Amino acid sequence: MNRTSHEDAPNVVGSQELVAKKSAVDEQGKLMRTPIRDVIFRPTRPVPHEDGYVTEAARASWDIIGGPIVQVHVTTTFPGRHRAWGLHQRNTDRLFVVSGLVKFAVFDGRLKSPTCGSVNEVTVSERNPGLLIVPPNLYHGWKNIGTNEAIIINMPTMMYNYEEPDALDLPWDSEAAAGIIPYRF
Repeated sequence: MNRTSHEDAPNVVGSQELVAKKSAVDEQGKLMRTPIRDVIFRPTRPVPHEDGYVTEAARASWDIIGGPIVQVHVTTTFPGRHRAWGLHQRNTDRLFVVSGLVKFAVFDGRLKSPTCGSVNEVTVSERNPGLLIVPPNLYHGWKNIGTNEAIIINMPTMMYNYEEPDALDLPWDSEAAAGIIPYRF
């Protein structure tokens, strides 16, 4: 966090706790953060027509899809609730918000990764849609920051294995998560 310096702080109660606001993009609209290696976010757009609108969630012709879609499932998250931190050792998640306002976060804890220690976040909704690709061994999760139930579809690269799920969890509100992941929703 970039707290205000003593000489720059306004003369108000709590001034030493104020944090300088930072833009997510530069003047040309390019992201200022370093993207985590192998994480991809592909913005999409709703296309209006006389009956409503259509938004593509995924297409086989998109390079980022990275293989066939073998399963599609829907996850809902109530307002203010978290679904974090998950990690898959073999599976890639392909996440798309159908409805709601969701803040996704991804933490790179891969020890040999050039972006180890980095956190990326992206806010997505039906008005700001996009497909988030999260490859194996990255902690990831989300918080519903909207006022309605969020609906998220996932098109993982592997079918769910009921006998041996490729799913490891680190509860977002645990002491372990606070010590490992430098991010708070």
